[in-house]
Amino acid sequence: MKIIVLEKVGLIVIVHGILLAFGLILPLGVQNIFVFNQGVLGRRYMNAVPAAFTASVCDTLLIMASVYGVSVAVLAFDWVRYILIVAGVLFLLYVGWSVWKNSAAAERADLRETFPAGKQVAFAAMVSLLNPHAILDTVGVIGTSSLRYEGTERLAFALTCVAVSWVWFFSLAFAGRMAGRLDQSGRGLTLMNRASALLIWGSAAYLLYSLTD
Repeated sequence: MKIIVLEKVGLIVIVHGILLAFGLILPLGVQNIFVFNQGVLGRRYMNAVPAAFTASVCDTLLIMASVYGVSVAVLAFDWVRYILIVAGVLFLLYVGWSVWKNSAAAERADLRETFPAGKQVAFAAMVSLLNPHAILDTVGVIGTSSLRYEGTERLAFALTCVAVSWVWFFSLAFAGRMAGRLDQSGRGLTLMNRASALLIWGSAAYLLYSLTD
């Protein structure tokens, strides 16, 4: 009877982690846009792997740090949250401007290339670790949700969330590669980039508005 109960509890922890992680990672954000775009622009799937790998590693670091203590510190001090939000607004404004500026070049065949591996790693790390949505969502949702678990259950919860991130980002890069094959003209990427820039600016406006709460 005890073994059955433990198995049920373990399954609940894993399902909770999967649903929570997918719920946070599915919305179109800066990370997703960048990884998807690298898949679209690459001539091969492997060209987008550095972006997907870096985004996955950064999510892993954020999740593990959040689950094992950072969330307590961030949620305990309002000034930390304010600093994250103000810095995040400035960061999102810059990223949105970069995406909009580059959208005009998306139809030019000579510019339809992925970033070099080093630049992919640097940019993916920046949009992951400096992205206030990623930090606040991870700390505020995954971090606080993990507090209900202890020991091996907390570890299982964290590792499940990590696994979801890895599967998602590598799948997103693959989806981008398939979309790139279907849209050889680059017009679809141009429209998507402009829509993405507007969404990023909207996120910045929402973050700024949250300071009034």
